[in-house]
Order: sequence, then C-alpha cells, then structure tokens
Amino acid sequence: MPHSVSDTEPAALRADDGDIELSDAPPIEHGMDNCDDSDIEQADIKAMPSSTADAPKSSAADTPPTKGTKLEAIFDDDDEYGMEEDQDPKFLAAAAAAMEQTAVSGGSGVSDPGIMLAFYQRLFPFRILFQWLNHSPAPSNDFGHREFAFTLANEAYLRYQAFSTGDLLRRDIIRLNPTRFEIGPVYNTNPRDRKQLRKAAFFPVEKELVFDIDMTDYDDIRTCCDKAKICNKCWSFVTMAIQVIDVALKEDLGFKHVLWVYSGRRGAHAWVCDQRARVMDDQKRRAIASYLEVVKGGSNTNKKVNVKRPLHPHLARSLDILKEMFKTRILEDQDPWRGAQQAEKLLRLLPDKALTDGLRKKWESQPDRSSWSKWEDIDSLAKTGISKNLDAKLLRESKQDIILEYMYPRLDAEVSKHLNHLLKSPFCVHPGTGRVCVPIDASRAEEFDPLQVPTVTQLLDEINQWDRAHPKVEGEAGEKIPDYDKTSLKGYVDFFKGFVIRLMKEEMGQRPKKELNAMEY
Repeated sequence: MPHSVSDTEPAALRADDGDIELSDAPPIEHGMDNCDDSDIEQADIKAMPSSTADAPKSSAADTPPTKGTKLEAIFDDDDEYGMEEDQDPKFLAAAAAAMEQTAVSGGSGVSDPGIMLAFYQRLFPFRILFQWLNHSPAPSNDFGHREFAFTLANEAYLRYQAFSTGDLLRRDIIRLNPTRFEIGPVYNTNPRDRKQLRKAAFFPVEKELVFDIDMTDYDDIRTCCDKAKICNKCWSFVTMAIQVIDVALKEDLGFKHVLWVYSGRRGAHAWVCDQRARVMDDQKRRAIASYLEVVKGGSNTNKKVNVKRPLHPHLARSLDILKEMFKTRILEDQDPWRGAQQAEKLLRLLPDKALTDGLRKKWESQPDRSSWSKWEDIDSLAKTGISKNLDAKLLRESKQDIILEYMYPRLDAEVSKHLNHLLKSPFCVHPGTGRVCVPIDASRAEEFDPLQVPTVTQLLDEINQWDRAHPKVEGEAGEKIPDYDKTSLKGYVDFFKGFVIRLMKEEMGQRPKKELNAMEY
C-alpha cells in the first residue's frame, strides 16, 4: 500500500538503486515440480499431473542473467505480465472472456475463475515475488525449498508445493487458478520430497519474521464499525500499529527490510526480511513477540495493560507517538465512553475510589457528556481535592496505561512465534472484497486508504480502457508495455520492486568475495 498512493500512481520506494552488477551463480536442481495428489486436503483435484513428464518445462525466463547484467535488469522481462503465450489455449480463452466480460459489464467479481485467471496471467508480479524470496539473481534453495500452499476454488487446500523457479510457480498457479496462496518456510530439503524422509529429517530452517494486525482485535474499543467492516476512522488503529511496530523493529531491533502489506480487508501484515530475522529459531521469535506484546487479555479482562515503571524506552517512545493522536483518534473519532455503561469501563481503569465515585455522580447528571469531556473531568475533579488519599503519580500512570490500552498495537502473537507459520502472499486478491493485497509504505502510513485499494475487476477494466485509448501504442524502442503499467497497480508494484532491489543489494553484499568471484553462469 504505497502512499502517496493516488489512484493513478502511488509513490514508489525512493531508493538509490545504483549500478550493481550481478554475480554469477549456478542454478540449482530439485525434485518434482508437479503436484502430489496425497498433498490435497478437503477435496479431490482433477487433471493434476502425476509424473515429472507432466510438469511445465522451463522457459527462457528461467535462464540466469549473463555476467555483468545490472541488478535492476532482472526484473524487466517480456515473459511476464501477459507478454508470454501460455501453452494451453483454454487458459487464454478463459482469460480473454473474462476481460471481455469486464469490458462489457464490469465482470462478475472475484468469484469468477476467469477473472482470477486474467489477473494471474496479466497482472501478478511473479518475477519480483521470485526475486524477493530467492535473494539472488540465480535460482537458489531459498526459493526452491520454500513451501507454497494453494486454496482452490473448490476449497481444496494444497500444502508443500515447491518450485525451482518463479516461472514454474507462475505456470502452476495459472494451471490451478487458486483463489489465494500462502507462503511458508524454507525447509532443509525440497518439501515435495518430504515423504521420502523420516519425519525428524524434514524441518523448516528459515522464514521471514512476520506480524499480523487484525481489526477484529479492536472490536471492544472501536465504535464506528465491527467484525469485517472498516472505515477510515477505525483503520487509524492499523496505521498507529504500523507506526509503532515499524520503528521498534528498526530502531530497537536493528532490522532494515520490513515489508508491510495490506491484508485485503481489515488488517495488515509485516514481513521482516533481513537475513538474521529469517534464520531465527522459535525461541528468538517468541522473545521478540513478547517484547512487542503489551495489550494482553480477553474481553473479560478489566485492565489489559500492566507495565512496570519507569517505562521501557520502547514504551516511552510509543507513548510519545500515540498520545498526540489520542484526542482525535480515540476521544473524537471513537467516543468510546459516551454511554453510562461504556463510562464504567473507564472508571474501572482509574486507581482512586473517591475520584471514581465523584466522576460517576457527575456523569450521571450529564448522561450525554462526550468522551473528550469525561477525560478532561478526571484531572479537573482530581484538582478539587475530592480524594484526600489521591496519589497523583499513580493517577498519571493509570492515564498513560489507558492510552496504551486503547492505542498500542494489538498483535496476533502466535503468528510471530513459529517458524513454520504460513502467511498470505503479497498481491493476492482477497476473496471477500476483491481488493489486492498491496504493499504499504510505512513512512507514509497515514496516507494509505484501504477503501481506495484497487479491486481485481477494476484493474482489468483499467487495462481495457488503456487498450481502447492506445490501440497500437507500444513503449519506447518497440517495447511492449507491462499490463500493470496500464493500471493503478503500477505504483504498488514499483514500490515492491524497489524494496526487493534494496534487499538483494544487501544480500549480495553479505556474500564472501571469493564466492561471488567463483560464480559462473
């Protein structure tokens, strides 16, 4: 979700991409790249290949770049974004029919298999996704031993899929046309070969450190929406979470490469892609999740924030970030304590009985008093001396805890604690909203509007509109124009590409010079 994200050109990552030359590296070889029927859960899948002979053949797109190629050039290939002629004519016909239907009536939505097929064929950035997960210009085990899981239209769930190249991943996704797919860990061997091994001999060795923020975790404090519904007012909870967690990951923990991705409906995911984050074991992941987890307890917990004083520097900084927005985001936008029952929740969080009794009496006499006024009443009534035993320091700390309880990020900690957790891939389409799971520029998080994220049918319509307006136009020097360049998805893909280039620069810079010099294509 880049942010100066306008409908036409969201802001891309403004990195100095430089002139790094690619090092040489031999491609790896793996086991089968076809699906294994025994991996299918919940339903049977038809027309699944049963031998390596049925697997898609590698194309020129799989060939590693030649020595001296610039890093940026590996993302520019006419075999992607609808440039390559797919082998099976029925796929082309289905996608063409979906495009035609979209042009005529706007399409039937994400539930139409043809719509998803057209999206995968023409818009999904498979090449950049491959480089993101591969960390090298030539295919490596970082990608080849990575697990992918597909959810098909008939609700079948295929786990332990693996592909030696991004082109093979693309071909299988186009063949199976999943409603979504998830990314899992890198294993010590090809996941497709796991059944040939003892259980203890197959295990995950690497995966990005991930975080999940879901709006439903805020249902007890947001008043504007509930459940799956969102608006710009309650989306600010996600915005604040991104701001707090992103700075903690970078300043406290020293990570550099943190990719935030919109979930497609009511949340966001963070992928910490630094190498030292990817190789952390579960114990280290639990420690980081615990470090960032402040709001604890379920709906029946009266006080969900219990932190020691003096505040840890992370909490002190978080409080400084959040308290400036408390009046607008909480007191005005949510107005959480206007009703008498809601006001009791606030009173339970205050430490002095005489003070809370006085506040209750005042608010009962003015039942429609706003949350902002009630928050101001706490200090004004305390100053009257209504409580002879009032501890001013404890009251101040209690108010700080209230700000943290209502504004500090609410993380699904279990997602972050385990190396083998799977998470939805960036640029998937949410099956409920049809919106694309686009990246978010954390440095401009407040500019991101989830309600303006393009839907898959909108994007296909934008291609149709562009093609009608430019019936014979091609890029400079006769180059074909990638389909995403014709749509509002362009800025998001450019942002993702910039992020991946920066990550790859660091990955390549960390390799021993001897290893780089020894590589030959």
